[in-house]
Amino acid sequence: MRFTFLGTGTSQGVPVIGCRCAVCTSTDPRDRRLRTAGWLQVGGRSVLIDAGPDLRQQSLRAGMDHVDAVLLTHEHMDHISGMDELRSFNHRQRAVMPVHASEATLAAVRRIYAYAFAEVRYPGVPELELHPIAAGPFTAAGIGLEAVDVQHLGMPVLGFRIGGLTYITDAKQLPPATKERVRGSEVLVLNALRHEPHAAHLNLEEALDLARELAARRTYFTHISHLLGPHAEVLPALPDGVELAHDGLSVELPDP
Repeated sequence: MRFTFLGTGTSQGVPVIGCRCAVCTSTDPRDRRLRTAGWLQVGGRSVLIDAGPDLRQQSLRAGMDHVDAVLLTHEHMDHISGMDELRSFNHRQRAVMPVHASEATLAAVRRIYAYAFAEVRYPGVPELELHPIAAGPFTAAGIGLEAVDVQHLGMPVLGFRIGGLTYITDAKQLPPATKERVRGSEVLVLNALRHEPHAAHLNLEEALDLARELAARRTYFTHISHLLGPHAEVLPALPDGVELAHDGLSVELPDP
C-alpha cells in the first residue's frame, strides 16, 4: 500500500498570493504546498482523497492516470472545487466515478455541480456516482475502509482508516470513539495549521499533543499554512517519529 501526499497546504496554498514572507519566498520545494489531498494505491487500485482546486496539477505531477474511487472529507471548497477535473478520468476509463462522502457533503456536490446531475446534461460534464457514508466500515473500489468522525468548528468531517494508515485533516477535536478507532496506527496523518491557536484547526502544539496520545509509529502533519514557518526550520524541532509532510511525499505500508 502506498499513500502519496498530493497536496499539504491550507485553503490558500503556499505561497499565498501577494505574500512576501520567508516561507512564501522560499526556494525550498518543500515550502510549495498545493491544497490538501491524498492518493491511495492498494493492489493495483487507485483512490483519491479530496478533489480540490489543484487536482489537475496534482494529477499531472504525480502521474495519476487512473482513479477507481474518490473519498471526500467534507464540503469546503479547498476539498471539492476540483471535481470537474474528474471528467478526464471518466473519459479515459469510460466509466462513471464513484464518490464516497457524508450526506451533507454529497448534497453540496449536487448543489455546486448541478450541471453534472441535470436531466439534460451538456456533453463532457463529469459523471459522478454518489455513495453516502457515515462513521464505520465501508467499501470503495473493492477496498475495505473505515470512516471516522472528527470536528471542524462544529462541522462534521470524515477521516479515513485503512489497515495501518489513518488520514485526518481539517480537525479541531476528535471524539473519544474516534481516538479509540485510530489509536496505535502505523501511520497517522494529521493537520497542523500554524503555531497560534485557530478556532477550526489544530495548531502545532495541539497536533503534537494528539500525536502523542494516539501513539502512531509515524505521524505526518499536513494542511500546513505559511504561518507555521519554513519546512527546514520546523522539521528539526519535531520529536522522533513526527514529520512535516510535503507535496509528493510517498509512504509505504503493508497491504491491509
